[in-house]
Amino acid sequence: MSAIPSVDLQDFVSGDPDRKQKFIEEIGAAFGDIGFVALSGHFLSDELVKELYAQIKKFFDLPQDAKDSYEIEGIGGQRGYTSFGKEHAKGRKVGDLKEFWHFGQYVEDNPALEAEYPKNVNVAELPNFNAIGKETYQMLEKTAKYVLRALALHLDLEETFFDEFIKNGNSILRPIHYPPITEEPKNAERAAAHGDINLITLLMGAHGKGLQVQNHKGAWVDAIAKPDQLMINVGDMLSRLTNNKLKSTIHKVVNPPRELWGTSRYSIPFFMHPISEMPLNCLENCIDEAHPKQFEDITAGEFLHERLVELGLVKS
Repeated sequence: MSAIPSVDLQDFVSGDPDRKQKFIEEIGAAFGDIGFVALSGHFLSDELVKELYAQIKKFFDLPQDAKDSYEIEGIGGQRGYTSFGKEHAKGRKVGDLKEFWHFGQYVEDNPALEAEYPKNVNVAELPNFNAIGKETYQMLEKTAKYVLRALALHLDLEETFFDEFIKNGNSILRPIHYPPITEEPKNAERAAAHGDINLITLLMGAHGKGLQVQNHKGAWVDAIAKPDQLMINVGDMLSRLTNNKLKSTIHKVVNPPRELWGTSRYSIPFFMHPISEMPLNCLENCIDEAHPKQFEDITAGEFLHERLVELGLVKS
């Protein structure tokens, strides 16, 4: 059994006040404790998930020089391809054992934000790749919106508190390929221990061992979702906003046992980011004598830039 609690988003959207309240209490308790839940009842169809995996496998199977042509200089890896070993966890110098792609926001009715964000990159060799990526992005964004509405109610805020900040937000969909391991890794893991930068992360592909979460006793526990579930966790931005009432949990992707070194692993996180102007100042109702304010005031944009520098993706 996974140590991660399971919740069903259909409880929240059911129209039944008791089921809605049950979801709010369950996800609030999980995010206040281990910071992770396995979520079913989301807006991704089985067909869309299957097609997305087919497309990303085709992309990562392209010749290296073809993939390299989609690595765009000067944008901190925010769109297109990032090659193997380029990203590392905060505080580490060794690159993670992965390559990945980034789909970003499809801005509506906001020319200023459209100019601020890098453009999405089209893959010429795969005619369906970008359309499938866009549809997945939008279904995960919709799922995240309802999760944040539940969290707003848990925090005694207006249900739609987050809506204005996540519309046209700087969110990222990241298909990751962890290639087969061909030699003994030198202090490198598929993804070293880290906390996420953003508000919440929705992860596809946490089926089977690999993802591990550090619980509040410091022990590493396996986080395994069922095939129809997304793994969802709190990011550092939401932790700051709530004065650590909701926990951003350290997690990692460990290398497989030697007999599985020859296999690829794919996972697809959706990093829900707000617009840059969102203040991450600790909410007043999350501060009291027992819980003094832990974080300085900062905007989401300032915090993101700070962390991208720490990750080695942009120069300060």
